[in-house]
Amino acid sequence: MVDAERGFRNGEVRIVAVPDIRVAVLEHRGDPALIGESIRRFIAWRKAVALPPRLGATLNILYDDPLTTPPAAFRLDLCAATDRAIEPNDAGVVVKTIPGGRCAVLSHTGSEESLRAAILHLCMDWLPSSGEQRRDFPLYCQRIAFFPEVPEDAAVTDLFLPIR
Repeated sequence: MVDAERGFRNGEVRIVAVPDIRVAVLEHRGDPALIGESIRRFIAWRKAVALPPRLGATLNILYDDPLTTPPAAFRLDLCAATDRAIEPNDAGVVVKTIPGGRCAVLSHTGSEESLRAAILHLCMDWLPSSGEQRRDFPLYCQRIAFFPEVPEDAAVTDLFLPIR
């Protein structure tokens, strides 16, 4: 089935088993307009502890939809996969685990603005027609190639929808 409005096909979704992922997390809480500030703080922390993307995958845990969540209630976790000990720090980075299990995965190439269409396809089109059910963990993504390393329209993001 093709989602004509969003341009994705259900056949593009694959189901994979993922292991637990231990991550260093900077929790963004509040207005989505301020995510850039949180990203800059997280990048500075990663540089200070020598944990660049090539040494620890970059992930985001997407708790809320910025278009439907009141700004003060919005939540997003900025993550770097790591097995290192995370010492208490001024940036507020803590350790969490993204639980392993089955996930529906959809790869998206394009800007951050077009990522919403991929998320909607996965959650609103693919999931209801798949016979699968969501697990009790939010959608998350792995940033495979991202700005400024690649042009914004060439960014690659894998979306992970935890399923039973």
